[in-house]
Amino acid sequence: MTRRKKRKRRSDPESPYRPDGNERDAGVAAAAAASGSSIQGSVSSSAASSSSSPPSSASASASIFTNYALISALVAFTIAQFIKFFTSWYRERRWDLKRLVGSGGMPSSHSATVTALAATIGFQDGFGGTTFAIALILALVVMYDATGVRLHAGRQAEVLNQIVYELPAEHPLAESRPLRELLGHTPPQVVAGGLLGIITASVGHMIILACS
Repeated sequence: MTRRKKRKRRSDPESPYRPDGNERDAGVAAAAAASGSSIQGSVSSSAASSSSSPPSSASASASIFTNYALISALVAFTIAQFIKFFTSWYRERRWDLKRLVGSGGMPSSHSATVTALAATIGFQDGFGGTTFAIALILALVVMYDATGVRLHAGRQAEVLNQIVYELPAEHPLAESRPLRELLGHTPPQVVAGGLLGIITASVGHMIILACS
């Protein structure tokens, strides 16, 4: 009777469970697999964080020198200033180095710059995108300002200089410094600058397509 009672106690479901050797091996393998997956996840997360880290200064400077839109705008501005230097000589028959950096004259360097920027953005990102719309509105505002406020400000400066020139020598304003007269642009100068900017952007785009 005592042996039967002991056997019943061993088969009691409330007694603590003791896994055999096969079950222990399976548990060890599962734990190893879980640790391996956790290590792989940490490695992938670290790689993702390193890839999402900001670029270095060297790569940022390299991207600036390969920025097609920026280069196109600067080239259009430089070409417009050089053309303005020669058109000033043709009109006045004298060389004026201030035309290389000054405003006013034929063609409009501001119009050439903004139209080259807008056209380049259109070639790169498409003419139906938001970026091109922003660049186009900026170009129109600059071109309108060149033929509006700046042009009339230059004409007012010309009238004021003439008034000061006709003042008597004893007048306190007779020795005042003359105002700048070449500030704005006429509509033909603005149109010429816009065409120059479009041509510059188109030529740059064709060069990039030929090199790629």
